[in-house]
Amino acid sequence: MKKFLGLGLFLWLAALVGCASLPFGYTQIREITAAPASFEGKEIKIRGKVKSLTKIPLLELSMFTIDDGTGEILVIPAGTVPAEQEVVTISGRVESLAIIGGRSIGLHIKETGRLPGQ
Repeated sequence: MKKFLGLGLFLWLAALVGCASLPFGYTQIREITAAPASFEGKEIKIRGKVKSLTKIPLLELSMFTIDDGTGEILVIPAGTVPAEQEVVTISGRVESLAIIGGRSIGLHIKETGRLPGQ
C-alpha cells in the first residue's frame, strides 16, 4: 500500500511540475536575446506587457512586442493580437531569420499558445 501511495505522490508531483500554466518556469527575455543560438527552435514560456502592435490586414500579418522588465522581443501570434498594455503569458518557439557569428537577425517568438489566468 505504501508503494502505491508513494508512486501516486510521485506521479502527482511530476504532473504538477510539468504543468505549463503554473506561475513559474518563465524564461527571461534577457536570456533569449543574450544567447539566441542556444534558444533557437526551443519551446519557452514568457510573461510580460504588450508594448506595441503591428497589423497588416492585406498580408494577414500581425505581431506584437512583449516586455518582461528584462528586455523586449517580437512575438508572432498564433491567434488574436492582445491589447496594448495587456499582461500576457505565452508559450512559443524561439526563431531567427539567421544567426551569424552568434548574433541573431530577426529574433522572434512564434506563439504556440496563450496561457490562462491573466
